[in-house]
Amino acid sequence: MIPCRLADCADSGSCDVLVIGGGPAGSTAAALLAGRGYRVALLEKSRHPRFHIGESLLPANLPLLEKLGVAEEVRAIGMVKWGAEFVSPVHERSSTIQFCDAWDKSMPYAYQVRRSAFDEILIRNAARKGAEVIEGCRVREVDFDADGRGAAIRAKHDDGRVAHWRARFVIDASGRDTFLGNTFKAKHRHPKHNSAAIYAHFAGAKRHCGRDEGNISIFWFRHGWFWFIPLADGTTSVGAVAWPYYMKRRDKPVREFFLDTIAMCPKLTERLAGAQIVSEVEATGNYSYVCDRSHGPNYLLLGDAYAFVDPVFSSGVMLAMQSAFSGTDAVDQCLREPARAAQALAQFDRVMRHGPREFSWFIFRVTNPTMRGLMMAPRNILRMKEAVLSVLAGDIYGRMPFRLPLYLFRALYYLVSLANLPRSIHAWRARRRNIGVPREAGASAGP
Repeated sequence: MIPCRLADCADSGSCDVLVIGGGPAGSTAAALLAGRGYRVALLEKSRHPRFHIGESLLPANLPLLEKLGVAEEVRAIGMVKWGAEFVSPVHERSSTIQFCDAWDKSMPYAYQVRRSAFDEILIRNAARKGAEVIEGCRVREVDFDADGRGAAIRAKHDDGRVAHWRARFVIDASGRDTFLGNTFKAKHRHPKHNSAAIYAHFAGAKRHCGRDEGNISIFWFRHGWFWFIPLADGTTSVGAVAWPYYMKRRDKPVREFFLDTIAMCPKLTERLAGAQIVSEVEATGNYSYVCDRSHGPNYLLLGDAYAFVDPVFSSGVMLAMQSAFSGTDAVDQCLREPARAAQALAQFDRVMRHGPREFSWFIFRVTNPTMRGLMMAPRNILRMKEAVLSVLAGDIYGRMPFRLPLYLFRALYYLVSLANLPRSIHAWRARRRNIGVPREAGASAGP
C-alpha cells in the first residue's frame, strides 16, 4: 500500500468512490453516485473548459441527458442533427439517412456539440449533485489492497502539490489515457482495426441549408474517410481517419499534411473552399484499442478507458455515458451488497462488451466497397433499413426488437460480397495489409 506520511502529503482525503477523469463517462458516474448518497471524488488532470474532439452525439444520448438533468443546458449549446450524409468518390450523389426512419420513432434527432462546453456542463453537474470535483490533478498511482477492501491513490496537482486518497472503489474514466489499462498492461491494439486521425476546426465551411444544416457528413477517400461536423457557433470540426501506413508517410508539418490530405477529396475540398483553420491541427495514432478486462474486485473501466474502435458512427460519447449508468448500478451493488458483487460486475462486463460489439461489425466494414454501396443506396426491404438506423442511432440496449432484420442485413452484405467475389477478396487483402505494416508505403486502402 502507498504510505501516507503527513510530512509528504500536501493534502489527503477519503471517499467511497474515486473517479479518474472528468469526461462524459467520469462526470456522469460521479453525478449518479453522488446522487445516491455516496462520497465521490473526481480527479481531472485538465481544467474545464478544455478542447476535445468527438463532437457528434447520437439520439440515444438524449434520454441519458434527461436522466442527468442537463438536457436543457445541452440543447442551448447544441446544433440539431437529424441525420448523417454519406459521400462516396464513386457515386454521383450523396446519400442521407434520417434518424426518424429508425425502428423507434421517438428519438428522431441528436446534437452536434462543442466538446469543451458539453464536457463542462457534465462536470459542473457532477459538482452540483455533491461530488467533490478537483481539476488540475493527475492521478499518478493506484495501489489496491490485497484483501480487496479498497485502494490508496496518489495524485499530483498542477502546482506540484501531492495528494493522497483512500477509496473503497475506483472508477477509471481517464479516456484514451486508460490509466488502469496501462497500469495492468491490459490495453491492446485492436486486432481487427487500426487507424490514426488528424483533425482541426474550421470557420467559413459551406453547410447544407434548412433541416440538413446540422447533419454530420462522412466522406470516403482512398486512404480512409473524413468527418465534417457543423457546430452551433459557426465552426466546423473536420478530421481524417486513415490507415496507419498513410500517416507514416508524413514528411511535412502536420498542418500542411492535413491540407494535402483534404485535397485528395474533391467533394470535401469544395465544402471547405474559402474556409480557415481556427484551431491547432492535432494528430493521434494507435486509434483503436481494447482492454482485456472491464473490471476487477473494486474497480471499473468506463468508456474509452476500456475500449475505442473508430469514431465513424459517433458512438463514443453515448457508449461512455451508457457505461457510466451501468457502472453506477454495479458500484452501488458492490458497496451495498458485497455478497452480490460478482454478479453485478458480470452484468456490467456484458454491457461493456455489448456496445462496442454491435458497432464494430459496421465499423470493420465501413470502408469495404460492398458496405459503401449498401449505405449509398439504403432500402427498407424487410425493415432492414430501420434496423440498421436503430444501431446507428445508438438504440442497442434493451430488447432490440429489430434483431431479425439486422441479421438479414448482415446476410445481405455477405451475399453481395459473394456475388462480387474478386472485388471482395481484393478489399479483404487490402484491409489486412493496412491493419499491419504494408510492404509498400503507397499501397491502396482498397477500391
